[in-house]
Amino acid sequence: MVLGVIAACALAAALAWAYLLACHGGFWRTDQRLPPLPPGAGPAAGSWPAVTAIVPARDEASALPGSLPTLLGQDYPGPLAIILVDDESSDSTAQVAADLGRAAGWAVPGQDPAGGARVLRILAGRPLPAGWAGKVWAMSQGVAAAGEADYLLFTDADIAYAPGAVAGLVAAAAAGGRGLVSQMALLRAQTGWERAIVPAFVYFFAQLYPFRRVNRPGGRTAAAAGGCMLVRREVLAAAGGLAQISGARIDDVALGRLLKRRAGAATWLGLTTSVTSTRPYDRLGELWDMVARSAYTQLRYSPALLAGTLAGLLWLYVLPPAAAVAGLAALGLGGGSAAGWLAGAGIAGWAIMAASYVPMLRLYGLSPLRGLSLPLIALMYAGMTADSGRRHHAGRGGEWKGRTIQADRAAGQDAALAEHD
Repeated sequence: MVLGVIAACALAAALAWAYLLACHGGFWRTDQRLPPLPPGAGPAAGSWPAVTAIVPARDEASALPGSLPTLLGQDYPGPLAIILVDDESSDSTAQVAADLGRAAGWAVPGQDPAGGARVLRILAGRPLPAGWAGKVWAMSQGVAAAGEADYLLFTDADIAYAPGAVAGLVAAAAAGGRGLVSQMALLRAQTGWERAIVPAFVYFFAQLYPFRRVNRPGGRTAAAAGGCMLVRREVLAAAGGLAQISGARIDDVALGRLLKRRAGAATWLGLTTSVTSTRPYDRLGELWDMVARSAYTQLRYSPALLAGTLAGLLWLYVLPPAAAVAGLAALGLGGGSAAGWLAGAGIAGWAIMAASYVPMLRLYGLSPLRGLSLPLIALMYAGMTADSGRRHHAGRGGEWKGRTIQADRAAGQDAALAEHD
């Protein structure tokens, strides 16, 4: 009787995996990519739109040497400026950025007025107002200083760009009439923990927000990847500006929703190997903090959603391999048909799950055999999610570099933007 009930649950999980593989927006595929920009493609010579890159930076002196020169070195055919918002750093972020700018031949107002033709502006961030998330506040200050740029490129201090990457973003936005073009940066996966956790992070994100559905005009699914978001300035203004998401901790998803739903803009989100994150996560604790910082926010601070999510993770990811092992063991002890059903359902669910993870593993240059370990990784993510709820109720929710924000404002904005999910 007990084996029969567990077998039925395992069979339901296997069927759920079959549904996800066939009907959930192709979330497991990695084919949403910007095509390479052929020579001479894009806007006509002399008509490329003006772009201002906005880089929020808080205590990023160690990260900037590996990332900012790649942005300074972009051979963009039109006007390009960079605003680095020094968000009350306690280190030498501003000086490091200025030194890198001068070394690349850019003008740095206030330090090198006779510099190059392109301008890197170091903006001293103002104190954080009540109710604002730190990154969104820094982004907002950058927007205010950007003037009449046609496009704003919101990017992080640890993001590196391959040659021509900015031109490719602009060409895709202009050709498709898109208000937002975002690329999920290829995260660093060098240490053992990075290789175990990072590809799954992107996989789970794509499962929540299937990229094909994000890219479907008129569709309800909306999202973006915060490390690289090219936004048409007029579209952002039409949506009411960043003040509309001032308290959002998951600022990229909130911005995607704002532009697609409030402004009705066409948006695009995809994967890439030409935009990469240089930020290291050498220890499990650092990766744990990355996930736990915002997981409960994603659940809108709801204990019921937290409990349901944890139960769903255990059923969908952990039950299939457990059922496979238990069913095979029962068969070895002479179990009946229920044991056969249990083993078969568990193996089927586990196999489909592992197969769905293979494209992401290949993107990160890892062995497909790692797909079999996805249940263990999902179990770790369940722990991170539970810890995120614990931190929130302990008054440490969303803590990042010594900052927290009021959850009630963030939750209210997230709920308003997600009301049609």
